Amino acid sequence: MRESEPDTELGPFSSPAARATPWAAALAVIGEAEVFWLSTVRPDGRPHVTPLLAAWSLGGMCFTTGGQERKARNLDHDPHCVLTTGTNALTGLDIVIEGVASPVGDRSERERAVADFETKYGAHLTDPGGTWYGLGEAVVAGDVRLYRVAPATGFAFGKLPVSSQTRYTWPGR
Repeated sequence: MRESEPDTELGPFSSPAARATPWAAALAVIGEAEVFWLSTVRPDGRPHVTPLLAAWSLGGMCFTTGGQERKARNLDHDPHCVLTTGTNALTGLDIVIEGVASPVGDRSERERAVADFETKYGAHLTDPGGTWYGLGEAVVAGDVRLYRVAPATGFAFGKLPVSSQTRYTWPGR
């Protein structure tokens, strides 16, 4: 899958000395973050937010879930969602990716995503004593759903000492 660079724009709520956060810096935060928050919408319109593992792979944000979990049922009804990560502090960088989630059906793409997850999360997925050991095999086999969120809009929120709001948009989405 071809990677596309988003258009980058500094938002109006940024400090006077702020500069737009380069996409490469946002990707670095995504690559280092261990926990993400997925926001979906229930069929009755109420929001649903849950923490999960996620990795940038296949040109978007990827995550897994069981087919009967609330987030999967929500995405079956409405695939629009948001993934958020960052710091729980007044310093650092927070990242938000908005887009449409779709199940990854192609086995070779699932294998690529699993490799990216295993590189990122290491022993948690690859060691027999790891919390999610065996998840990769279940994803490749199709026993666990793998979703890819095609990013439409993203944000990087730089915090103290200089506040910035960077908006990323992907052409054609």
